[in-house]
Amino acid sequence: MPKISQLFFKTAIICLIIGLAMGLQMGMSGNHTVIAAHAHLNLLGWVSCSIFGGYYALNASKAAKRLAMVHYVVYTLGLIVMLPALYFMELGNRQLEPIVGIGSLIIFAGVLIFAVVMLSKEIAAMSEARRV
Repeated sequence: MPKISQLFFKTAIICLIIGLAMGLQMGMSGNHTVIAAHAHLNLLGWVSCSIFGGYYALNASKAAKRLAMVHYVVYTLGLIVMLPALYFMELGNRQLEPIVGIGSLIIFAGVLIFAVVMLSKEIAAMSEARRV
């Protein structure tokens, strides 16, 4: 399995463990204040990172290796910026809202990089087909 896939899968499992712990804490306490942070962590962390890892495992390309690593770094940085800020914002620290926005934009940039990785492969395949 490519290193990039392993990185995304390791990040995904860390997000799942933290997300489940948050869910268990909410369930045991009856306080569901941080449900949005819990949902974002599970969807952006566990689900999206697993999908990215699966994509790179199935579509290993030497040409996209560097861009894939940029994708990982940018997307993970976005998670690290956005999710703790969202968690503490939901607990009442409203001044963290701009940090949540910045993190969201970083995550969006990571998704755009992933789109470039996916589409560049398609464009290269179409160019190759035209040459034949």
